[in-house]
Amino acid sequence: MLRELDHFADETGTRRLASVFFGGGTPSLMDPATVAALLDAAADRWDLPADAEITLEANPGTVDAGRFADFRAAGVNRLSLGVQSLREDGLRFLDRIHDLAAARAAIEAAARRFDRFSFDLIYARPGQDAAAWRAELADGLALAGDHLSLYQLTVEPGTPFAAAVARGDWTPPGEEDAAALYELTQAATAAAGLPAYEISNHAAPGGESRHNLIYWRGGDYIGVGPGAHGRLTRNGRRTTLRQARTPEAWLAEVEARGHATREVAPLSRDEWIDELLMMGLRLAAGIGRDRFRAAAGAEIEAVLAAGRLAALGDAGLIALDADGLRATAAGRLRLDAVLAYLRGAG
Repeated sequence: MLRELDHFADETGTRRLASVFFGGGTPSLMDPATVAALLDAAADRWDLPADAEITLEANPGTVDAGRFADFRAAGVNRLSLGVQSLREDGLRFLDRIHDLAAARAAIEAAARRFDRFSFDLIYARPGQDAAAWRAELADGLALAGDHLSLYQLTVEPGTPFAAAVARGDWTPPGEEDAAALYELTQAATAAAGLPAYEISNHAAPGGESRHNLIYWRGGDYIGVGPGAHGRLTRNGRRTTLRQARTPEAWLAEVEARGHATREVAPLSRDEWIDELLMMGLRLAAGIGRDRFRAAAGAEIEAVLAAGRLAALGDAGLIALDADGLRATAAGRLRLDAVLAYLRGAG
């Protein structure tokens, strides 16, 4: 890990680090001393401000909550817990190794040790109607700090969930039912002081995940470790980076040449615009004009078809003003269709 940090320090120079995120897999299994060593190394190689956001992902079933104090002492100042459900049947369906008691204990321990923490819940599970989700969400809001991630269950091709649906084991909610659950979620979180700042993420003012905002705003980031991805902008060109996926291959390549970057691919202008739209319109604030101009080399109106912008605006799905382009609440509910239409595919 230190050698790959050296490699990226050579690539980027002494830039400022806005955040560090220990994620993917189960980083809470690391020894806290390893976390401290990596943070010290990052501070040696880049400008790491004292108030930088340092997040660690943890799963309630794989970490002793007593270790949270050690991670805090190592420099972590924000914890992200993979809870996923506050119901025993939900945890069983999602194949989690923790039970409800462990989930609640982890959340309570995080609240004691960290000023900033978050946890996630997955809704639109089989048999979960509006009343059931409203009650579970109320429990989540009662336990939440300044941030909460709420994801609708999606069935991706090639996954065990997809196989189960194909066998008829369970049926995902229909579009209207899923939309109703989404709208219920927006209303409940806003009333609790945690409005959506992104399609699936909710926060009190100032509680937003600064790290994830970098992704959604099209900023630069480096990914270190097996399977990590990165984005760097150099000389006006946006470049994607991908590290070797398996730990064995990654380790062998780092030992051999100091890094395990398997792919360095410049994005075309159209690819950069597509990525910026796909990520930026997830945000309630949308895409600022400066950010769009940096990617496209032109104003929004000069790049996106005026007729399509007008049609989406008239339908109440987007708003375009002096600040930039954003999807409305109704537009974020239908974002896939909005994006396809904006780029001429629908």
